[in-house]
Amino acid sequence: MRISIVGGGLGGLTAALALLNQGFKVTVYEQAKVLKELGAGVQLGPNAVGVLYQLGLQTQMQSIASETKGKRVRLWNTGQSWPLFDLGALAVSMYGYPYLTVHRADLQRVLAEKIHAIDPTCIVLNAKVSGVEQKNGLVALSFEGHESVECDLLIGADGVHSIIRKTLFGDDEARQSGIMAWRGVIDCKKLPSHMNEMVATNWVGPGAHVVQYPLRNGALMNFVGAIEGNRWEIESWSEKGSTQECLDDFKAWHEDIQTLIKAIDTPYKWVLKVRDPMPSWTKGSITLLGDACHPMLPFLAQGAGMALEDGYVLSRALKKFSAHLPQALEHYEKARIERTSRVVDGSNANAKRFHNPALADARGAAEYVNKEWSEERVKERYEWLFRYNVQEVEI
Repeated sequence: MRISIVGGGLGGLTAALALLNQGFKVTVYEQAKVLKELGAGVQLGPNAVGVLYQLGLQTQMQSIASETKGKRVRLWNTGQSWPLFDLGALAVSMYGYPYLTVHRADLQRVLAEKIHAIDPTCIVLNAKVSGVEQKNGLVALSFEGHESVECDLLIGADGVHSIIRKTLFGDDEARQSGIMAWRGVIDCKKLPSHMNEMVATNWVGPGAHVVQYPLRNGALMNFVGAIEGNRWEIESWSEKGSTQECLDDFKAWHEDIQTLIKAIDTPYKWVLKVRDPMPSWTKGSITLLGDACHPMLPFLAQGAGMALEDGYVLSRALKKFSAHLPQALEHYEKARIERTSRVVDGSNANAKRFHNPALADARGAAEYVNKEWSEERVKERYEWLFRYNVQEVEI
């Protein structure tokens, strides 16, 4: 079976590596001239780390990732802190794998290196898709400036603005979430010592929240600041903003937040849009994975994790039903749609939780945080996510 993957991001590369490990012939077509993720961090729950370890990347992950000692909630104005129980050292004992934070570029690199070691010709760069056509059970891919290719299966892993999804299902119905976000990566040498802890922090407040966590074993700090509003239009990770504009959005927040923002070399704007879960991802010999079929708000920190899970489960389905492609794709969807749809809905719910008006003053905030981030509530939101094992899920 000739398998083509469009998109060399985390989901596409995970699918490629999983398929190579299963003995399939795979080619990844990436439009970029250089395989390079934009500078941003990503949180990987035990469910996502389990995918990478089962792909043989445990040693590599230990060298590039940060294993947080814990996670906490802090109040936007006073800095009051509440510890969360579910991360750090407890993750391995509870879920079998650690909770890691990693720079996207680092994770993309180790995936690509592992793929290259198996098949140096697998990844084709500077290959921007210009057309897709299905005929007689085969898929023809056209490229700008490249010869067309033919394959038996096409996997669209080309992200939130997926050309493959648009070709199959038309334009999506994205709508404004009413939330915008700032993001940046900070050199921890610019931060005071009390802010260089190996701890992930959710700052919560009325109408906004900030997430910070360490990268590269504590050398870098990732910053994401989400605010309610619709001042921006472009749904992109690469829209540059200004430090002053970011400071203005968080001007009443704790001095640690001001310090973080001032230490960002270039803050980027990120418009967050909402899309309803898709009822199907497949047509004929083409299917989708990751943000191409279930883009989500980042408020459960599971976007990357879902793409990694998709790639691994798809490889298992293709291996199990290798003689019958339609059946393989049917079982892949059946195994994944309910879970990913639940994550999309849970991410939407967390946006309201992080921005609740009760967080405006210290007394109301303490009562709200103690209720919403109690052990019982946190387990309710995360246990089902973290206990998922791609090797054991029924196909």
